[in-house]
Amino acid sequence: MNQAGLSHDNGTGVTPLGHEVFQIDTRMAGYSQITAGYLIRADRPCLVETGTAPSAPVVAGALASLGVGPSDLATVVVTHIHLDHAGGVGDIATMFPSAEIVVHERGARHLADPRRLMSSARQVYGSALEAWFGELKPTPAERIRPVEERGSVDLGAGRSLHSHYSPGHAKHHVGLIDSASGDLYVGDAAGVFIQETRDVRPASPPPDFDLPLALDSLRLFAALAPARLLFSHFGPVTDVTATLDRSAEELNVWVAETRRARNEGLDLDHTVAMVYERTRHRYRSLEATAEPEIGIKAERISSTRANVEGILHWLGKAEPAAE
Repeated sequence: MNQAGLSHDNGTGVTPLGHEVFQIDTRMAGYSQITAGYLIRADRPCLVETGTAPSAPVVAGALASLGVGPSDLATVVVTHIHLDHAGGVGDIATMFPSAEIVVHERGARHLADPRRLMSSARQVYGSALEAWFGELKPTPAERIRPVEERGSVDLGAGRSLHSHYSPGHAKHHVGLIDSASGDLYVGDAAGVFIQETRDVRPASPPPDFDLPLALDSLRLFAALAPARLLFSHFGPVTDVTATLDRSAEELNVWVAETRRARNEGLDLDHTVAMVYERTRHRYRSLEATAEPEIGIKAERISSTRANVEGILHWLGKAEPAAE
């Protein structure tokens, strides 16, 4: 947050961004600056993204420090139901019993009954699931409001948060734009932003990654003409046009390199290694001069393996003749 004169959180985990918007470091798995939630402290306070289940107490504490108590939070909105974004919904819903939960219609049933989602996550993450994500608890179905292509959240006093369906990263993904601040909450649809180096890296995990849909979503975001992009991973960006262009460029580069490795008949491990070596020069976070922990963080929130697996899954459907 060295850009735009924004102040650091001074160790509190909460950073004011103006317009009564506050960034909350959810401290995912105990790490800082991995996943952010955002409080819009409007007449009807709204939390965008909960983080993981173990992050729920961190988020609740941040809300309390901002004067938002258990009966005050009006709405919780998640951009999509991946566990780093929505894993804490059930816990937050319990802690804030007056809050309505807003999610795209394709994700609503998984918040009400997370068993299938958690089963899939266990297959992917195995024993690491508990440490990284915890357990998504059910949310009462009557408190969930599904949205479709577009939706709106009343923030009070004429202020609204408008949702726009933005698949490509996930089939249940929405972007959210604030009518007062012009902030666009991009979730993972614009990739991930590494604050220290200003790198933009793709987020293309299986099973939903779809290149044409992802690029369409980026064009939609540009058409909304936001004042800022608020990344769930991690923080605000004011250089909107260049960042969205970079997001699209990264996706195209990674798909081209993964396709190239696939056409050479490489197995997954060698494909991952090849794509890593052919893309690493694009990121200051992976340069030899960068602090090692920054590179580790970049891989943690934008794993080369997960990105390649997602692209390969899409290529297998979109270009089966190349197999």
